[in-house]
Amino acid sequence: MARFHYRCIECGEEYPEDPNRLVCSRCSGKQESGGTIRGVLEVVLKVLPPAWPHFRASDREFLSAFLPINDDSAIPPLPVGDTPLLEAPRLRDELKMPDLFLKDDTRNPSGSTKDRASLLVVAKAVEYGCDTVATASTGNAASALAAVAASAGLRAVVLVPAAAPPAKLAQMQSYGAVVVPVDGTYDQAFDLCAAACNEFGWYNRSTALNPFTIEGKKTAALEIAAASMPDSPNAILVPTGDGVILAGLAKGFRDLERAGLIERRPRLVAVQPEGSSSIEIAARSGADKATGMPGAASIADSLTVEMPRNAIGCLAEIRASGGGGITVSDDAISAAIARLAGSTGVFAEPAGAAALAGLDAALEEGLVDRDERVVLMITGNGLKDVAAAAAALPTLEPVEASLEGVERAVTESRK
Repeated sequence: MARFHYRCIECGEEYPEDPNRLVCSRCSGKQESGGTIRGVLEVVLKVLPPAWPHFRASDREFLSAFLPINDDSAIPPLPVGDTPLLEAPRLRDELKMPDLFLKDDTRNPSGSTKDRASLLVVAKAVEYGCDTVATASTGNAASALAAVAASAGLRAVVLVPAAAPPAKLAQMQSYGAVVVPVDGTYDQAFDLCAAACNEFGWYNRSTALNPFTIEGKKTAALEIAAASMPDSPNAILVPTGDGVILAGLAKGFRDLERAGLIERRPRLVAVQPEGSSSIEIAARSGADKATGMPGAASIADSLTVEMPRNAIGCLAEIRASGGGGITVSDDAISAAIARLAGSTGVFAEPAGAAALAGLDAALEEGLVDRDERVVLMITGNGLKDVAAAAAALPTLEPVEASLEGVERAVTESRK
């Protein structure tokens, strides 16, 4: 018997597993050029574990228990996930939030939460006998695919905006990916990747379009729930671009609820930059789909999309959880990088630090309360975009090589 089937998040149509199927046949006919993906499919496992497996979250046994993997040997050897749920005592004291936690996904192999989706997509590509996996990305998904594909011996082809941070470009090249810098936006790279996969027969990992990207990202929810037992968090703040990370977390908590392993799901709060806020605008207005933002721009490149590809599913999950949406300015994101690092020791890129900036706004708007158990999703490592972190810091001036010079520097730092 098949371990899972697909279900369309829009019309509910079900389909058996098929390596060539990415979207619902019925709803994909409503697709508009450059629009959010219509007919996104989610994975429905036939059987879920009746109890928590006694394995580490990165072990094959744990992954195969909760994920649609038919052959454990197809799982790439690079350990992904199993990142800590950190207490943050100094940040807790500052915010007067005694039950605040950080989900530190900066510790994944390529430095971002995107490794979770790539692990499952590459595992399925191995099962299907594919030798090339391609993706469009603002940077992190490309690096994640490059890293996991390298460990599995598959070729990765990644299409990224030419303006992606240099550190991310160097990272994906170092892993051996074929890097295609597109003279255009992420949205243009997304459409070009789909066309290339159709033309050349590559397996398409692009976010939301491939059903396994959402499914892979649900592993963060499994880990948060396991570390929080016996109580689930009240709310999770999620940096949001295309909406797949939030949808993946929602899917994980829904699966756990369906299995009887948790009693309730947390509220999910999407955090978006002001310059790329289609999902937040739709969530606040009550719309069931997003309107694109031509010319979307933000210091948080990982969250910058003109049209969020999983807007329909993300908005549905926000509402089902009782959550909401928050926007934050680039200045607030920039300040949050040093604030997060200085109070917790976690150095995040702008997209990851957006969760902390969003917490301030969510507290002000009453989306979360200070006495609740709240988790911030820290999605990417600060070393991926050092220039963004440095932009908000004072310029360092050299001092004379003497004790007096050191003393003056230390004294100045205290002012």
